[in-house]
Amino acid sequence: MKLYNYFRSSASFRVRIAMALKGLSYDYLPVHLARGDHKLPAFADMAAEGLVPVLELDDGTRLTQSMAIIEYLDETHPEPPLLPADALGRARVRALSQIVACEIHPINNLRVLKYLVRELKVEEEPKNTWYRHWVRTGLEAFEKQLAAGGTGHTGRYCHGDTPTLADCLLVPQIFNGQRFNVSFDGLTHTMRVFDACMAHPAFQAAEPKACPDFEA
Repeated sequence: MKLYNYFRSSASFRVRIAMALKGLSYDYLPVHLARGDHKLPAFADMAAEGLVPVLELDDGTRLTQSMAIIEYLDETHPEPPLLPADALGRARVRALSQIVACEIHPINNLRVLKYLVRELKVEEEPKNTWYRHWVRTGLEAFEKQLAAGGTGHTGRYCHGDTPTLADCLLVPQIFNGQRFNVSFDGLTHTMRVFDACMAHPAFQAAEPKACPDFEA
């Protein structure tokens, strides 16, 4: 398999975590978003959304959208599972994941931040304030969900004592939040889970500094 991704892309980071958890190998193909590589014909012509990640399968089929890619991998490589066996558990993990993927990330990703600056002429600090506000708001909702999980739900990780899709989504968002100096004060459950994830070898192997295109 081939994975088109960018070391700083949280969506790409999610897929790298999932693939590391499952022990799947792939060719790492960098697409530098900050330089605009995703707009070049070599990539734009094959990726309808013009975004990373893109997972190219051995038969040439290309998959887009990180959560769809991860669920595909979970169905085709079921061990270890990234979704619980029970329907309620799967709903909870997907809900936690969607807090990040649907509520936080869409209004804070690179193209949105660039639009704020280039088109709307928003200054750097107000842009960063925007970012911190919406990330913090989303993570507060995430924290409440973890706190309300109850016995048998929130455990060492977001759901129970093994990593799930929700952990794959949470960790990259915390990494990005750290870059923008988001306050994590009071997010006790969230940060405890993050720390547990970062003690896991798969999460360490997938983090940005482990990528071949990493830039400090």
